[in-house]
Amino acid sequence: MIIAPSLLAADFARLGRDVARLERAGAYWLHLDIMDGHFVPNISFGPGLVHDLRPLSKLVFDAHLMCSEPEILLEPFAEAGADRITVHAELGEKRVAELIGKIRALGKEVGLSINPPTSVDLILPHLEVIDSLLVMTVNPGFGGQEFMAETLPKIRQAHLWSQEKHLNLKIAVDGGINFQTAAECAREGADVFVSGTFLFKEKSLSGAIKKMRTVASLAH
Repeated sequence: MIIAPSLLAADFARLGRDVARLERAGAYWLHLDIMDGHFVPNISFGPGLVHDLRPLSKLVFDAHLMCSEPEILLEPFAEAGADRITVHAELGEKRVAELIGKIRALGKEVGLSINPPTSVDLILPHLEVIDSLLVMTVNPGFGGQEFMAETLPKIRQAHLWSQEKHLNLKIAVDGGINFQTAAECAREGADVFVSGTFLFKEKSLSGAIKKMRTVASLAH
C-alpha cells in the first residue's frame, strides 16, 4: 500500500521542511497537484518548484497535470525531476494516446486520471499502456473536500479489468481520503492513497501514514 501525501496541503512557506518530514514519516510518493486555472478552477505551482524540491528528497514525485494543455508541460516537469506524469482521460482518446507516447519517450512512468462525472470506460483504450490509474474521488481543484462514495464502483471496475488482463496497474484514489475512506477504497482494489488535508492536520505524520497503510492493507 502506497501513501502519497499531497504537497498542496503542505505549508507553502516551508515546503522543503515538509517534504523532508514526509520522507521521514514513511511516505513513498509525493503527489504534486499541477493546476492551471482552466481545466480546474485553481492555480498551484509549476516545474520550477519541483526542480527546487527534487534534490531534497528521494520520494517518487508524481506530477498530476490538471491542465488544459499538458503537452507544453511534459518536458519541463520531466526535466524538473518528476518520476511519473499523470494526465486526464477527459482530454479525449486520440490526445491522451499522444500524451502517453510523449511521456514514455521522456522516460517517465504514465498515469491516467478520471474525474467523478467521467465514465470509467474512457480508460479502456489506454489500460494496457499506463502504469497507474488515478480515480478522483472529489471534483478536482481544491483540497479538503468530502469523499464521493459514488466513485467506488469505478475503482472496483478498474481493478477487475486489471485482474482480467493480468496487468500490474496501480490504482490510486485522490480526494477526501482518511482512514475510513482509504479502507473503503482498498476493499474495491485501490493500492495508492493520495491524502493531503487529512494527513497534515494529524499531530503525528508518521503515525497517520502508518495507520492509513495498515487499515488499507487489512481491507484490501
